[in-house]
Amino acid sequence: MTSSVVHRALVFGGIVLAAVAVIGSIVGLLAAGTSGLVSALFAAALTALFLGMTTVSIVVAERVTRTSKSMGVYFGIVIGAWLLKFVVFVVVLLVTRGAEWLNPFVFFYALIAAVLGSLVADVVALAGARVSAIPAQTSPAPDAAAEASANPPA
Repeated sequence: MTSSVVHRALVFGGIVLAAVAVIGSIVGLLAAGTSGLVSALFAAALTALFLGMTTVSIVVAERVTRTSKSMGVYFGIVIGAWLLKFVVFVVVLLVTRGAEWLNPFVFFYALIAAVLGSLVADVVALAGARVSAIPAQTSPAPDAAAEASANPPA
């Protein structure tokens, strides 16, 4: 994955998160008052944290494996970050369970909208990228016979 793809994914993900924060806040405020507003903003912030963790893991994995080209190490770093995000998510759910300031329905729906929106943003960023799946081939050096037949002596 190139840095331009990561940049595009971050830009599109940021747009989605801003939309979820604004729309979720308005809907949450209308549906559940202040706790709905805070819940939607908290869901968007949590998704932004996870989006940043994914980006950091990809950048670190690319830098670590740049010279070794070891796909196992690359995917180990990315999957390790995924597991860390899962643990953080479970801890956040346990800590905020029963919190007065959090409306669970608004939080859940805003979180689902943010996650699905960021997945769509990643697909759009990757689909729009021009990343070659086949390595570039170099032209072989012309041999002396082909060069001689193309340029006969005068």
